[in-house]
Amino acid sequence: MPMLAGSGLGRLILGLNLLGLAVLVIGLLVLNEYRRGLVEARLDSLNIQGQLLADAIINGATAPEPEPALDPVAAVDILQVLAIPRAERARLYDSGGKLLADTDVIADKVLVRTLPAARPRVGPRFFWDNPDAVVRREALAHGAEMAEVAKALTGKLVSQVRLTESGDRVVSVSIPIQRVQRVLGVLTVEAGGVDDIVAAQRMAMAPFILVAIAVTLASSILLDRLVARPVLRLARAADRVRLSRARAISLPDLAARQDEVGDLTRSLESMTDALSARMDAIERFAADVSHEIKNPLTSIRSAVETLELSGDRPEPRTRLLNVLKNDVRRLDRLITDISNASRLDAELSREAPRRVDLGRLLADMVGVYAAGLREGEPGVALAPAHDDYAVIGREGPFGQVFRNLIDNARSFSPLGGAVRVLLQRGLENEQRVVRVLVEDDGPGIPAENLESIFERFYTARPKGAAFGGHSGLGLSIARQIVEAHHGRISAENRTDAEGRVVGARFIVVFPEAPAQS
Repeated sequence: MPMLAGSGLGRLILGLNLLGLAVLVIGLLVLNEYRRGLVEARLDSLNIQGQLLADAIINGATAPEPEPALDPVAAVDILQVLAIPRAERARLYDSGGKLLADTDVIADKVLVRTLPAARPRVGPRFFWDNPDAVVRREALAHGAEMAEVAKALTGKLVSQVRLTESGDRVVSVSIPIQRVQRVLGVLTVEAGGVDDIVAAQRMAMAPFILVAIAVTLASSILLDRLVARPVLRLARAADRVRLSRARAISLPDLAARQDEVGDLTRSLESMTDALSARMDAIERFAADVSHEIKNPLTSIRSAVETLELSGDRPEPRTRLLNVLKNDVRRLDRLITDISNASRLDAELSREAPRRVDLGRLLADMVGVYAAGLREGEPGVALAPAHDDYAVIGREGPFGQVFRNLIDNARSFSPLGGAVRVLLQRGLENEQRVVRVLVEDDGPGIPAENLESIFERFYTARPKGAAFGGHSGLGLSIARQIVEAHHGRISAENRTDAEGRVVGARFIVVFPEAPAQS
């Protein structure tokens, strides 16, 4: 059972079921052997007794000369002298199968049987009420006895278990009486009590049955307590979460169990905790979105109201129209980034991770930037990468990470500045990694904001930066994608020899993909 190797409950269920079955099987085997041994012992005993009686009859009631013959009177006298137990019965037949003597008749044994209470006859007659059925039963018993005698008259010792005229089972032995190789008759010795033996065996089987029933009941109760009730508790806890009466499943007593129910409980707790955290994040995201969208909308409303009051003066109207254009552009950028952020989880789960060459990906991206470069805009350069910088992940989200970083670096770079992208290999915590560095020539990042710039809707525009050019979501999306690929992202300032800040540097680290075989 390989599939049960790590299944505690599976092994428990299998073990309990096999235990109950084993009790029954052992009981049946023991009782069968016991019954067979008793019957064989009774047959052996009858063989010995019958052989002694047969020898006595041969020696005292047969004559070899002038021709072997059986003296019926002497044989009956021998049976009278050699009394046998009342539980046994001996019969003597001549060579023609005729009954010569019966110990029950000799001993005047009377069969006593208690009759059932009288009751009115209702319904059909049963076979034991039918005289014809009784006659047929007696005929069958007599036929089986005579078949046994006929077989013994051929000189063979016959032993068997058969039914008597009364329907009782008896152990019977038929011994041929031979003189000078001639069969002169047959001595049949039978003993009752076989039904008593069977009844005693059934009574002896009762403890095994009771133990099997007890094991089955105990296993059922145990499985109910260990499986059925905990699963029902989990189902009710899940219903509470579904009906919004709880944010997460919390069943510490089940989570502490070291079996499948414990694994299921811990998985459900982790899942609901993650869902609860995601719901909280969605609520915070919705509140942040509402706040961020209200800012440009408020500015647009104020500009529109002021525009109505400006009259025909061209300078105020032009200034207000520029404010409206910038706010619309800012709102468009904000909505686009919000849309990208809301679809991020779905996009990360839709595409299966695979091997991605960051050197080739960044070379293609830098080529696109170079092709669309306008006069005065900062250029993008990639340090020569002649090796395979392979990581495991999704190419689309990787492209979004580096596009956000490059766009952010270009937006803060001065005219004529440059954005540099470098690829490196390294070793961190005994693990090979790939580093991607994005550097700009901008004003740098305030030291107290090196971590907060990755928060949602964080914007810090230096003097002279284009209004509305940043939504505050680009770096937050980049960090979310990087961490989803088991990487990390950080920021630092670049300094010259004199310690002056000459730009910013973003560092992205991913685990390196294993070499292909």
